[in-house]
Amino acid sequence: MARVALRAAKERARARGALAQQKRQARRGGLRSGARPGGRDPVPLGAAVERLTAERGWEVPLAVGGVLGRWPELVGPEVAQHCEPVSYDEDSRVLTVRCDATAWATQLRLLAPQLLARLNADLGQGSVKLIKVLGPGGGPRREPGAWRAPGSRGPGDTYG
Repeated sequence: MARVALRAAKERARARGALAQQKRQARRGGLRSGARPGGRDPVPLGAAVERLTAERGWEVPLAVGGVLGRWPELVGPEVAQHCEPVSYDEDSRVLTVRCDATAWATQLRLLAPQLLARLNADLGQGSVKLIKVLGPGGGPRREPGAWRAPGSRGPGDTYG
């Protein structure tokens, strides 16, 4: 029982000392730099960036961006030469990849489960739920407008 009382007295003394130190600092004009680490010390750039990404919730998009930069390492140089990542939708967790030929799009669709497992192992489970593979003509369809000139051949047509 004496030990408990002694421990409580020491804690109260520490608290009074910390309170007195805070009052002294307030009279001097706030916090001052000293020999020991403090709240006003400069922070290394890497630690500042890590804190910012954690505060903003950017971990997954940054990790996916890093993977997109290492695309040739993940899929191999031959596949990377013909297929490139186009976008990543963070809400649905879908990675969109465009291939330059229909044969490569078919090949990548067959490799999608292995690639999905490799991406999730690198990024964390559930980071990518689906890989959407687009062929060479996988963009939006362009319909002719209402004001089309007769005999024109589309956007490649020139005047005259």
